[in-house]
Amino acid sequence: MTALHRAVLAIIGYIAALVAANWATSRYGLIPVGFGQTATAGTFAAGAALMLRNVIQDHLGRGAVVVAVLFGSLISALTSAPAVALASGCAVLISELADTAVYTPLRRHGWVRAVLPATLFGALIDTVVFLDVAGLPVWPQVPGQLVGKAWAVAVPVAAVLAVRAVRTRRLESAG
Repeated sequence: MTALHRAVLAIIGYIAALVAANWATSRYGLIPVGFGQTATAGTFAAGAALMLRNVIQDHLGRGAVVVAVLFGSLISALTSAPAVALASGCAVLISELADTAVYTPLRRHGWVRAVLPATLFGALIDTVVFLDVAGLPVWPQVPGQLVGKAWAVAVPVAAVLAVRAVRTRRLESAG
């Protein structure tokens, strides 16, 4: 798969994750996420969107991230409750800037070393802004939101690391 294919898939995945997060939250509200916590139903998809943003930046730059955010927010506005779409648009704009501010300088130290702190920081900002603008209780929901987003980040990062390990072994055994 070429870098362009990966970038296109990341954009499609990002937009789909953003739309899914807003649709699920509009439809289902709060759900259990483990450890006795609840979060908005879109939390898992929102966490995935935050991570995919970094993939888009790696392959196509920050301009492509802005375009993906705008398209995802527009589609969300058409498919979600108005309050959720507005809260999401505000949260995504602010959290993506925060994520970028952390991710960009750390990227030269490796993808995992950049994506984990950047995405978790972006997730915290996204959570606080989203809940506040949506009119939901902020601080009681923060732990559950972060648990859900941590799951949404940890699983794909673990998958990427596993794929890289398999590729490395194949290259070493072939070489």
